Amino acid sequence: MLAVALPLRASATMEADPAVLYARMKSAYDKAASNGWDFRDQETYLSTIFNAGRAYALQRPNDPAYGELATLTVQVASGLHYNPLTNHDAAVWWVREAAVWVSKNASDPSLAASAQALLRRVNSESDPERLAQDADADALANAKAYPHDVTADLQQVEADWRGWLLTRDPSWRSLAFERAAQPDFPIAHLPTTYGPEFLRAVNLAAIGRDGATPGDRQNAQTILDRIKHLSAPLTIESMTVVPHDAYLTTLAPADEYFGRMGYSVLGIENELKHINFMLNYNYGNREASMTLLVAQSITDMQKVYPRDRDMAKLLYSCMTTLDRMTSPAAKAAAARLRSILTIEYQDSPQARKVLHPETSAS
Repeated sequence: MLAVALPLRASATMEADPAVLYARMKSAYDKAASNGWDFRDQETYLSTIFNAGRAYALQRPNDPAYGELATLTVQVASGLHYNPLTNHDAAVWWVREAAVWVSKNASDPSLAASAQALLRRVNSESDPERLAQDADADALANAKAYPHDVTADLQQVEADWRGWLLTRDPSWRSLAFERAAQPDFPIAHLPTTYGPEFLRAVNLAAIGRDGATPGDRQNAQTILDRIKHLSAPLTIESMTVVPHDAYLTTLAPADEYFGRMGYSVLGIENELKHINFMLNYNYGNREASMTLLVAQSITDMQKVYPRDRDMAKLLYSCMTTLDRMTSPAAKAAAARLRSILTIEYQDSPQARKVLHPETSAS
């Protein structure tokens, strides 16, 4: 008889003090107010709201500050045209939770409507074309609200470029080239996230490769000419607006446990290895229930340690394991992990394997 291990308590505790994160949010507000609230100030403030909101949601959900932070999340995210495709905080779950809370509790109809609009954004993960359209519209709205702002201008090209990566619709790539070719686009400030890949595509388009249209070739050549004539060498910059070590440590501790089964990171990896071993012997859907528990552990871990260096790898490993099964529950869970991976971790090698297996390294 096989021994059955009892699940450990799923601690998923956070090292960051919610009250400290709340204080950092207040400091970010004061600093931005003194600076005049440019677009980057707004993004930084929103990031600190996300951090504090996540902390209260996971540690003190009954604290009055939870409702305050949920409301702030909806108000500021709506005003800043938050879109999961261009936001870099890996906070989709918290935005969804905050929007649901506000939808149920807001006495102001306009605030409730804003919450519903946010819900539509975060629930569009399964509809890439709609998500790309929303990202483009949101970025355009920010560019109009913050004219000549470098960060807002960069977001316009990013939205279209990520729309191309997600949908493989070449019209989004063409629009990204067109906007980056404009004389006022801050080409010298491309970010580390998509900048290098974008420039590789520009170089290919300039010589008519990769399905480039005549317009793509012309815009790509304009971009290269602008880079050539920069007064200083092109520098690919980081897009990070808030140091995430102020939120949580980068790595999940080895003795931290997640999900109903209380898996550690090593436990998650070992369980996936075992499940795939059994799948090799045609166990199929009989492994679905255990794999769903592993998936839950990974999404729980993602809430607490969104920047763990192994997060994309774990999402990909569990997703591809679920893809080996045919049950509706397994398919739904695989789709959920795919959305998290390809939207919130789109720059990872694992996301590239999913989005473009024909061009990704093995």
